[in-house]
Amino acid sequence: MNPRVFLPSAAIVLALVITGAVWTSALGAAMEATQAFLVLHFGWVYTGVVAFLLLYVFALLLHPRFRNLRLGPPDSRPEYTYLSWFAMLFSAGMGIGLLFYSVAEPVLHYLQPPRGEAATAEAANEAMRLTFFHWGLHPWAIYIIVALSLAFFSYRHGLPLSLRAALYPLIGRRIDGIAGDVIDVLAVVGTVLGVATSLGLGVMQVNSGLEHVGLIEVSTFNQIVLIIAIMGVATISVLSGLNNGIRIISRANLFLGAALLVFVLAAGPTVFVLMTLLQSVGNYAHGLLELTFRTDVFRGGDWQRDWTLFYWAWWISWCPFVGMFIARVSRGRTVGEFILGTLLVPTGFTFVWLSVFGATGLYQEITSGELGAIVQASAPQALFAMLEELPVAMITVPLATAVIVGYFVTSADSGALVMNILASGGDPNPPLVQKLFWSVLTGTVAAVLLVAGGLQALQTATLTAALPLSLVLVIMAWGLWNAFRADARQTEEITPMPEPGLERLMRYAEEKRERTGGTDETL
Repeated sequence: MNPRVFLPSAAIVLALVITGAVWTSALGAAMEATQAFLVLHFGWVYTGVVAFLLLYVFALLLHPRFRNLRLGPPDSRPEYTYLSWFAMLFSAGMGIGLLFYSVAEPVLHYLQPPRGEAATAEAANEAMRLTFFHWGLHPWAIYIIVALSLAFFSYRHGLPLSLRAALYPLIGRRIDGIAGDVIDVLAVVGTVLGVATSLGLGVMQVNSGLEHVGLIEVSTFNQIVLIIAIMGVATISVLSGLNNGIRIISRANLFLGAALLVFVLAAGPTVFVLMTLLQSVGNYAHGLLELTFRTDVFRGGDWQRDWTLFYWAWWISWCPFVGMFIARVSRGRTVGEFILGTLLVPTGFTFVWLSVFGATGLYQEITSGELGAIVQASAPQALFAMLEELPVAMITVPLATAVIVGYFVTSADSGALVMNILASGGDPNPPLVQKLFWSVLTGTVAAVLLVAGGLQALQTATLTAALPLSLVLVIMAWGLWNAFRADARQTEEITPMPEPGLERLMRYAEEKRERTGGTDETL
């Protein structure tokens, strides 16, 4: 344990828990006032930082010397297959939130658009474009900055696997002092609040799913009980380790989610969904620059506060957790491979998911006009209400609930692992007792925020945690660029030449024969 990080982080989070438990109403009022203050005075900061980070990632990718650097020694190779890697990326980076909003967000934008008339063809078009915007390239650009910094400095230069390592090019060994401790404390607290937000959203939706199948009613008490039960499963996953618990559950999430996706695509308005996907991708690409820098300064900030700023703050508060987790599973990949894989593959799958579920929800609302009222009354009900209109709902609703629980577990599991690594000075295998501590504490924070103010309290927690982390991200980007530039100059002449394609194929065949005991005769 690093006491200079663990103790302040635990004290801050425990203070929030105690305040919420003893002065629940006061905490709710304080959350509401804090949200209004942050949006009014610092909303532009979130927009500017996220825009800068996306442009920065593209600059790294296009730089001819940077993209060939490897996240580890020049001869290192990836630890995980592409399938396992993509599954863990997606489960850690999106998971619960995508299930929560994939139906609700397009329908809500259609009925309450930020511009123009509601419930029109233009409103439907804009609803899908805005949903793609919030879930597209921007969150992954944020995660990439943190993940690249951690993986590069840790696996290539032997520094601790913690956010302080990213400041080494700027302040040198002073990262071991107060400056580094402050950065890691901010990262731990931000991770707790970001993960707690996702757990709060997830348990609200699990509760709605269980009500749909007639098991329990929707209530705050039942949601707290569910948090306790699911966190118990997450604790078992934490104890089993990265290669067992998280990896297995992540792959199960991916396959179950894919099965649900295929079913909705086949049973729903298939042609409508495919046409929506193509059109929405084009609209997203066409309006990406304008949407990225939009602040709605002349229209008032209510819609911007409730949607875009919440999302940007949510992604920023998640970046220490997701960035470190991605770094942990990406050792050995090149910078170019890492950026392309992390930026494009999860985004592409997200667009397909949003089109299948979001367009199906929009189609049901446009043709029948019944789904919108349900979603406006309770956003957690959106996914299940949409599934109720399709065949075999008695199977798909429990399946969707199971997928949400799976993402709940992987988010809690991965978050506890990352908090523990940060609080242990970057030790990749920290003590199990601390893992349990952070797992339980995160679930407790989610429960307190639900009691104190529900969704609004969750949103305010992310906005608060994200503001100082925004500055940290910009500093990290500056340090990473300097480090890449120095490393590229030093290794340009000594990095091994790329292995020719035919030799790579023959080596793969030889390794496959060795793994199967010489019985493989396919190559």
